[in-house]
Formats: sequence, C-alpha cells, structure tokens
Amino acid sequence: LVADVFCSTCECALCSDCVPEHEQHPKVPLSQALEQHRSLLQERLGAVQTRLPQISDALSFVKEILHQLTSQRGSIEEDIQSSFEDLHKQLDVRKSVLLMELEVTYGLKQKVLQAQIDRLLRGDEDISSVCTQTEEALAGEACAANLQVERDLGERLGELAHLCIPSQPEENDQLDLILETDGLRKSIHNLGTILTTSAVASQSEAMGAGLEQSIVGHPASVTIVTRDKSGGACKSGNAILSAEVFTPDGSIIDGEIVDHKNGTYEFVYTVPKEGDFSLALRLYNQHIKGSPFKLKVIRASEGAKRRGKSPGQKKKGSKRASSALGTPRRKTQNPIEDDLIFKIGTKGRNKGEFTNLQGVAASSIGRILIADSNNQCVQIFSNEGGFKSRFGVRGRTPGQLQRPTGVAVHPSGDIIIADYDNKWVSIFTSEGKFKAKLGSGRLMGPKGVSVDQNGHVIVVDNKACTVFIFQLTGKLITKFGSRGNGDKQFAGPHFAAVNKNNEIIITDFHNHSVKVFTPEGELVLKFGSNGEGNGQFNAPTGVAVDTNGNIIVADWGNSRIQVFDGSGSFLSYINTSADPLYGPQGLALTSDGHVVVADSGNHCFKVYRYLQ
Repeated sequence: LVADVFCSTCECALCSDCVPEHEQHPKVPLSQALEQHRSLLQERLGAVQTRLPQISDALSFVKEILHQLTSQRGSIEEDIQSSFEDLHKQLDVRKSVLLMELEVTYGLKQKVLQAQIDRLLRGDEDISSVCTQTEEALAGEACAANLQVERDLGERLGELAHLCIPSQPEENDQLDLILETDGLRKSIHNLGTILTTSAVASQSEAMGAGLEQSIVGHPASVTIVTRDKSGGACKSGNAILSAEVFTPDGSIIDGEIVDHKNGTYEFVYTVPKEGDFSLALRLYNQHIKGSPFKLKVIRASEGAKRRGKSPGQKKKGSKRASSALGTPRRKTQNPIEDDLIFKIGTKGRNKGEFTNLQGVAASSIGRILIADSNNQCVQIFSNEGGFKSRFGVRGRTPGQLQRPTGVAVHPSGDIIIADYDNKWVSIFTSEGKFKAKLGSGRLMGPKGVSVDQNGHVIVVDNKACTVFIFQLTGKLITKFGSRGNGDKQFAGPHFAAVNKNNEIIITDFHNHSVKVFTPEGELVLKFGSNGEGNGQFNAPTGVAVDTNGNIIVADWGNSRIQVFDGSGSFLSYINTSADPLYGPQGLALTSDGHVVVADSGNHCFKVYRYLQ
C-alpha cells in the first residue's frame, strides 16, 4: 500500500483505503501537504540564516571588547609595576592587594565576556549545523520516509528562530587605575583603586526636558542613568560617557557632563540658535537607548522673556552666538603701528572660543596648538588663524582631559599635553587619538611641557617645583629642582623651552626669573628680577627660543613680551600697544617665524611679527 493522503489532525501520511479510524479527520493529498511543508521549512530556513551575520558581528564586537579589556589590564599592570618600583618594602603588601584586585576584577569581567562568546559560538554552531542538515534534506527527494526527519528539522528551526542570542555586549572593557602619591606614607594602606563599572549602553537611558526641546540661549539639561546588562541601576560613577549636540550643518556644540558618582550623570548644554538638532549620548562609544535624539530648539515666548532676568543681570551659562559656528573673524586692520598681525577667539565653549587658554605650541607643518584649559580640550589652527580641529573629552580616566595647561609637539608628530588636575601627561596622535600617559604617580601638578633634542619629554611640575625628564615610553630619565628661592630651586615654575645646545629654559613664576639648565639639571644661567623695568618680570610664564638662541618671555603680571639674547641681556619688547595683552600665558614661535601667545585674560591668542 502506498500513502497518498495526509491527515491534518494526526499529521501523518496514510493510505486512503485502509485506515478507517481516520475517516472523520480532514485530509489533503499527500503531494499538497509535502509542498506546503517544504515551503514552510524553506521560509524558516531563510529567517534563521539571516541571523548568522548578526551573530558574526556581535561575536567580533564582543571579542574586540575582550581584547581591549585584556590590553587595558596589561597596561594597568605595567603602571602598577612602574609606580611601585621605587617604593620601599612596606609597599609590597599593598601592591599585592592591588594586583589581586585587578586579577579579580578582570576575571569577573572576562568571565562574563567569555561566557557570552561561548554562547554566541554555540548558537552559531547549532544554527549552522541545523541549516546544513535542512539544506541536505531539501536537496533530497521528497518522500514519506523522510517526513519525520523533516518534521524534526522544522521543529528545531522553529526553536532556533526564537533562540535568545546575547547580541549586545554584557560587559565593557573598562579597567582603569587611580594611583596618587600625595601623602603616600600616611595613606599607604589605601593606595590605589581599580576603577570600572558594569554599565552597558544597550540598557542605559536618558530623561529630562532637554532631551527633546530647549530654548535658544538657555541652559538645558539631560539626566543619564547607567544600567548593567540585566537592567539594574549602576551605583557608582566614572563611566566613560560622551555627549554632543549636532547642528544641521554637522558642526558640534559642546556641553558639560557632571558625574554624580552614583551611576547617574547630567549633561548641560546651551544652543545659540533655533532649529532642529541631534543629541548623541554614548557610553563606551556606543549609543545608549534612543540615541541619537531629535532635539528642537525654539525661541522663548515674549511672556517668558518678560519673566526672565533684567538686562543688567548676567545670564549664567549663556554663550555668545556670534562665533558659535565657523572660524572666528580675524582682525585684519591694525590702527596702531605695532607688531600684531591678527588675533583669534573670544570667551566661550565652541570652536575658536576659549576659557582660560594656557599653553601654546607650534608645529613644523604650519599648525598652532592651544591648550584650552577650562574647556578641557586642545584646539588646532593654521598659521594664518584658520580653525582646523579640536579634541578632548573632560574626565579623569586615561585619554580624557581635566585641566590641560601645557602642550608640545614631538618630532614624531605626537601631541603631548600636561594635564594639571589629572597629574599626568597625555600623548595623542596628530589626529587627536589617545596613545599613552606618563608621569602618573610621580607628578603633582604638571604645568608646561616641551621636547628636547633627543625627543625626551620635559615636564614642569608647578606644584612639586621640579622639572622631570621622561622618555616617550614613560621611563623617568632624571629630575631636578625643589621648592625655594635658590639658584636650583623654583617657586611655581610654569613653562619650558629648549635651545640648540639642548639646554632647558624654565620660567620661575614667583621668583620672577628665567633659569637655564643643562639636561642633567646643572644651572647655566639665571636672569631677571621683580619689577617693571627692562629685563624685569612680574611673574614670567611662556617662553620660546628663536634660531639665534634669543629667548622670548611672556611677562604675565606686566602684560608684555620681552626678548633677551642667549646670555640673558635685554634686547627689546614686542610691540603690543594696539590691543594690549592681559595676563599672557604660553608662547611659541610659528613655523613661519611669528610669535604666538595665549592672551588668557582676553580669551584669545595673538600672532605678532618677529624679526630674528
């Protein structure tokens, strides 16, 4: 007997003449049932196969996070070993505790990521195996003998279609270390902390009125709540969070992120014009739930304006809209015959705007770099004053900036930044990508940085009153100086420059002098005294050296720039009378031979003619 019908109730193939117990059951021709079954099987196969690229992408992503986590673990381990190498035997116990904490923290995070990788691999293997079996079954001849096998495959495909696959990372790659040596002997028992969170972007969310709408010129805020892989609220801070408002033309309006140290963060921003914008909130470089958000910026109603502050009151947090976008206007006319060529900047947080600019550097490829201290970034301009780029994210973890005060360019093209509040020096590529940090655990308040003829990094530690010299790898070569008013002592040293003899020139702020040292720290020359006369200083700051060995010094308290020969004899002033300086800070010579100075009190930088 040959089966020729299919019982829909019992889901089996039958012979229509010999099975009376199925007489009342609905039946269809077996060929029709087989065709319908194969069609359904083909549809399920296609649906499940589409999940393979998703698994592959998730697998690569999670493996990369694990790789970064492992790499960061190795980097931190090196930091721990390097920071402890000069300490005495009593630090060994604490070092072991820290290393153990690192291993435990890494192990917990690695276990989560590895478990996710294992689940993804199993899912990939199961789906691939069943899909292969199904394709082989479909390639064969349709017959009743294979019906049960195909039914089993169909059920298995149905299960796999609804299989819960952990495609979002269940952990992050953050492993950070805070290691400070202030008051080390008093606090050695609690020295060092391994920083991390369990926050993941796919579970974290944002809320607040500023998420969808804000008013032109008025501060708006958004609250971000970080959550772990299960949706539980994180209770600690230090997550790596970024927030940006994008204008319709693609430029960026920055704001300020406040870490409440309880797993929540507040982003405060001000938009200078109305329109439709985009708000991007990222956690560990991944968009949180709903990000990017559509943001509409409107003008306040007349009634709201009347209820606002009186014209005589200063609006807290407001920005000038005039230079919020584009390169700031350059001064082209100079009514007084002095040395000013142009100036760039006004007070603000946007590109071409500054708040307490400090260090200045110039590169051999025609770039001017400004350490914009209170905006936690470095801004880069052409020698002609055209805005090129900016980089920097506020924070206290490696790669972030808390208070950048000094900037220098290494012969390799890397950008070196002294971070006063983070108490280390950060190294970035010329494109602004973080590479490494040095001096962590040694520095107390790095103010200025420079690079000597050997490519070594010179760091002026304002708080420690010490000059440190590092290899680019972070290895300390030597250090010299202490607090005091002696020849080899400092009182709040600020910036450094290097002459063609590889001698190091330091501005000694509170001692009102400039000092020149050999690379070994031996005093070669000292000049200057407190006063307003030629060759006198009222707290010198920025310093540079021209090709003839002449020394150019920013005189902060006297708001002027003086020029000396290599022996410290006064030569001249740079004429700044058309637009007077107000508390100049960093100073450098551009590649085309001009002097650029950070006019900190006027929130701009100025470029002057300079005849060598």
